[in-house]
Amino acid sequence: MEKIIAPVDKDLVMSELTHDKLLRHANKGDNEVYIVDAFNAPSVMKEIGRLREIAFRDAGGGTGLACDIDEFDTMESPCQQLIVWDPHDREIVGGYRFILGENIWLKDGVPNIATSHMFRFSDKFLNELLPSTLELGRSFVATTHQSTKSHSKALYTLDNLWDGLGALTVIYPQIKYLFGKVTMYPSFGTECRDMLLGFLHKYFHDEENLVTPIDELPSDARSERVQSLFTGGSFKEDYRILNHCIRERGRNIPPLVNAYMSLSPTMRVFGTAINHEFGEVEETGIFFKISEIFEEKKRRHIQTFMESGFMSDSPHLS
Repeated sequence: MEKIIAPVDKDLVMSELTHDKLLRHANKGDNEVYIVDAFNAPSVMKEIGRLREIAFRDAGGGTGLACDIDEFDTMESPCQQLIVWDPHDREIVGGYRFILGENIWLKDGVPNIATSHMFRFSDKFLNELLPSTLELGRSFVATTHQSTKSHSKALYTLDNLWDGLGALTVIYPQIKYLFGKVTMYPSFGTECRDMLLGFLHKYFHDEENLVTPIDELPSDARSERVQSLFTGGSFKEDYRILNHCIRERGRNIPPLVNAYMSLSPTMRVFGTAINHEFGEVEETGIFFKISEIFEEKKRRHIQTFMESGFMSDSPHLS
């Protein structure tokens, strides 16, 4: 386990966060959302890598390297980095990385993306869906803004990230789908994990096997014991049961899982794989059709960007 690098000088970071990289202002708070990459903002990328590794190690995962930057951040056509910037504290408080499906190339029929070592992709997914998909990864909230330390800051940061994702669906109108994953860590506990995965299987299971785990996590999620917990007869009531059972065991449903479940009623869950390259964490694939996102979420995170005066002079739309 390498020692994590020192913080990057804030003046260097700020010097690279120029107007041409500003995507939008967040709905909540005074935060700003930027798009950068390893080439046009190397100091920002270095700080992102530092913050990611801190956040992932804190939760029980991580690369073990001094800075979490990999080949997908630095390849010729790299993943773009969507970040939330707090201009008052002059710090990055959260982020995602993303790549357009049309920019993903196949090698021997396998897409060159970070999830390829964990999941198999069907011909239908590769040929019909991937070209119109935005792949998301490496989502993080800085440890200073996570719910265990500052609940309100954590909610603000997640909401700010959704603002960014909403804007991406506007500046890339060819995108129809979002594909990503949620991470669960060993500290969550096997029993809580199986209940959560059981709930996701009941309400969001992908019947088409569009994407399947290579090394699937052994789990009781589909067992009668777990499925028999959900006697509410509806998503809302079964969610209450799930939340109660997990809280009874001293845990909470991970905020990102909660956020995804509240995004769309037709989310698909692709199963859970073990990520041997990231501290043996458990990664669950998820998939959304943008047109089927709840209207309230569209209004909040997409429509506000479309109606903002800022959108008209956004450099990302030029």
